[in-house]
Parts: sequence; C-alpha cells; structure tokens
Amino acid sequence: MALNSVNTNMGAMVALQNLSATQADLQTTQNRINTGLKIATAKDDGAIWAIAQGMRAKVSALDSVTQSLQRGQSTIDVAMSAGQQVSDLLNQMKAKALAAADTSLDSTSRAALNTDFKSLRDQLAKVVSNADFNGINMIKSGGTTIYALANVTGTSKLTVAAQDLSLNGTNVTLAATASFTTATLASGLLGTLDTSISNVNAALAKLGTGSNSLSSQVTFVQKLQDTLNAGIGNLVDADLAKESAKLQALQTKQQLGVQALSIANSSTSVLLSLFR
Repeated sequence: MALNSVNTNMGAMVALQNLSATQADLQTTQNRINTGLKIATAKDDGAIWAIAQGMRAKVSALDSVTQSLQRGQSTIDVAMSAGQQVSDLLNQMKAKALAAADTSLDSTSRAALNTDFKSLRDQLAKVVSNADFNGINMIKSGGTTIYALANVTGTSKLTVAAQDLSLNGTNVTLAATASFTTATLASGLLGTLDTSISNVNAALAKLGTGSNSLSSQVTFVQKLQDTLNAGIGNLVDADLAKESAKLQALQTKQQLGVQALSIANSSTSVLLSLFR
C-alpha cells in the first residue's frame, strides 16, 4: 500500500477506531453511573444477570410469604384479644355466681346478681361472634384454623389451630342459657365456670404460642430478604467511586483521541506542498 495516499489514511483509521472504543467505554461508564448497576441488562453479562433475576424473583416471592404470615398474626391477635375478654367475663360471672351461692342472700339480691350474670353471658357470646379479621374467626364454634406460608414454594406452612371459645363449646362448657334462681343452682355453676376459665386460659396460651411462631418466621424471612438483596447487590451493583474515576480518565482520553484524529486527518494536506 502506498505510504502517501489521499485515498487511504491509515493513521486516521486507527485514530477513529481508538476514539470509537473510548466513546463506547465512556457510554458504558455513564450508564453504570446513571443506573448504579454494572449489570443492568442481559447483554452486560447474561449469566450474572440471570442469577440476579432468579434471586430477585425469590425476594419478591418472600414478600408474599411475609404478607401471609402477617395476616395470620393479625387474625390470631384479634382472636387473642377476644379470648382475653372472654376470660375476664368468665371471672366476673364466677364472682356473681359465688355471691349468689351465699344462702343468707335474699331472693331480690340473688335475682339482681342473676341479671348481671346473664348480661355477662350474653356479652361473652357477642365477643366470640364478633372476633373476625378479614372474615376469619378462630374462636367461634367451628372456627377457622390458620395456615400461613413458610417458604417461597408453598410446600411448608405454619399451622395455628382454631380454639372454640363459644358457650357450651369445647372449652367454655357453660350452657348458653345458664342462669340461677337459688343458691344451690349458683353453687353448681362454680365448677363449670372454673373448668371453663382453665380451658380458656390454656386455649389462649396455644394461640400465643402460635403467634410467636409466626412472628419468629416473619423475622427470619425479613433477614433472608436482606441477605438476598445484599447478594444481588454484590453481583450487579456498580462501584460508583471507581466508575467516577474511570469517567474522568475516559473523558480525558476522548479529548486526546479527538486531537489525534484531527492530526491524522491533517497529514494528507502535506501532500499538497509536493505539487507547488
């Protein structure tokens, strides 16, 4: 090839190639600074991008697990609040029955105590029937057992059994029509009330244990999400301090490349002096 040619300028071609490479690197660096990611798309690094996307999918799925666990917690909290109220009402009913069991009490006072007793009994029934969260009631007769997600595949679940706190039920053995008109009847209710109180407290302890299990799982899932997010960051996040320094170097290199191309393009003009 001719060393001096106006048709082919090798120096300009090389300078242009170098300048194009510099501009490509500069664009890549600017994209990393703008997005904060060194791997933003599959073309940056297909393998790493695929791994990161898989981890992102798992993090997103863990959000659903957390929501399921938190819904379960809320349902149990409502059931426990109502259950504690049931326990308090039973204690009050026991006090009324014990007072009415006093044989020295006149019939008018006993009737007043019975009125209070029936009012507490009816209030207990209302508390149980209204202990709903999102349409779920764990303490009514035939209440709903909670099954909360424990992993992203749905193959593991945390179960918290329903506890029947309704009148004349499994735990509260007091009849829905229970009342007293004599000291003997009032005295007979004391044993039933004691059993019911003991059963309700045991049922509340089971609900509390279930709530703690869900709470522990929520904490674990949140920590797992944090770990996965940190892992994703290690894979795809850009080192902005490093990219900033590289950006300045590439900008300088770009300016030098423009000057080199200008010099290479001007070399052919020297040939004109040969024909003067």
